[in-house]
Amino acid sequence: MVRVRASMHGAVSIVNAIATGKGATLGISLGIEATVEAVPGKGIIFDNKESNLSARLIRTVVETSVPKSELEKNKIRISVSTQIPSGYGLKSSSAISSVISLACAKIFKPKATDTEILTDGVHASIRSKVSITGAFDDACGCYFGGFVVTDNTNIKIMKMEKAPADLSAVIFIPKSRKRGNVKKLKILQNVFSQAWGLANNADYWNAMILNGLATSAILGSDPRIISDLMESGALGASVSGNGPSIAAVVKNDKVSSVRKAFSSLDGVMVISPINNQKAEVHEV
Repeated sequence: MVRVRASMHGAVSIVNAIATGKGATLGISLGIEATVEAVPGKGIIFDNKESNLSARLIRTVVETSVPKSELEKNKIRISVSTQIPSGYGLKSSSAISSVISLACAKIFKPKATDTEILTDGVHASIRSKVSITGAFDDACGCYFGGFVVTDNTNIKIMKMEKAPADLSAVIFIPKSRKRGNVKKLKILQNVFSQAWGLANNADYWNAMILNGLATSAILGSDPRIISDLMESGALGASVSGNGPSIAAVVKNDKVSSVRKAFSSLDGVMVISPINNQKAEVHEV
């Protein structure tokens, strides 16, 4: 029997990749952990109490990242625990696909590179229809932490650097889970292209603000919240992913004033320090 445990973190959007196939993210410290166990036999067993985790996605990741010959002779048991709320744009599915892919690679493909591990997760996300683009930007944000700027279409990291340590994300999770039509983001393709250009030049906060104004206008959040957050001291603020959560990145001494900007809205707030730590995996 072999058992491994892999862990990584969530992320928030700097630039949404749906319109252009290019995105940027920033790691946050909400964590996810997967334990994968292989014993002689056959089948994939998912013993999770958390029903909101996508069993279909996990099965597809295992089938993508474990060689067929190994699937024939191993019974694979998986459990996942996560702090990342699902379905709010905080990269929960990218974190799931990447953490399972990392754990499976440790057992069955020990020589796999970071890119190969992430690519397996991305392909599984597309196959299981969890993501339109495969969300390579989100997967990298969860896996590497810090700032990551990517070309999702070509599965390529364009820029990667650690974020200042004295930052936190103040994340507002609305009571309503309503999301707008993400396909309409393509209407503002040129705007997202400009936002990505800013991120690629390390002008992350302006990239995030531009992304925030564009995504909120299309996905049904009130764009005024972005300017309210900036006025309260946020460095950058945006709808995260396809929403509906909104993330503001702030210096730690400004957290309370940014919290006030969200206080009139109906929902919950999560404060999460920025994460610069890369994913980890080890035998247990």
